[in-house]
Amino acid sequence: MSTACEELVDPKQIMLDEIIIKYRHENGPLIPILQGAQEVYGYLPAHVLKRISKTTRIPLARIYGVVTFYAQFRLTPVGRNLINVCLGTACHVRGGAKVLETIEKELKIKDGATTEDGRYTLEIVACIGACGLAPVISINNEVHGRLLPESIAGILAKYE
Repeated sequence: MSTACEELVDPKQIMLDEIIIKYRHENGPLIPILQGAQEVYGYLPAHVLKRISKTTRIPLARIYGVVTFYAQFRLTPVGRNLINVCLGTACHVRGGAKVLETIEKELKIKDGATTEDGRYTLEIVACIGACGLAPVISINNEVHGRLLPESIAGILAKYE
């Protein structure tokens, strides 16, 4: 039989503590700790950064400096569906800007934003690596290519 205290332990915090323990004695532990924490939480909430600071004795200001420097880290939650719109050279030449404009109008959000219902987050990326399919977007790492603006609404409707 478990006690009330055991039931209140956050499993994500346990995973975070394991990540910190794993890397704390290595040189330059901050990046892998932050990457691991982001995998656990989906982003880096303030209370997680404070816990990392306290347990590693790395100043919180330094942690925020690293988190805000690298684009891989997020300080806000991501929507259930992450849309990456490629605006690399091939996608740009073949109408990527029109695809982006259509998505922005459809979802009423701009680059880096999440819809109010948390359904979508929109991000512009430099290259997805599918230039032969340009213009391209990916939604949750599923690539959609040779897009026309008219096809966007149907694609978005597939993602809850």
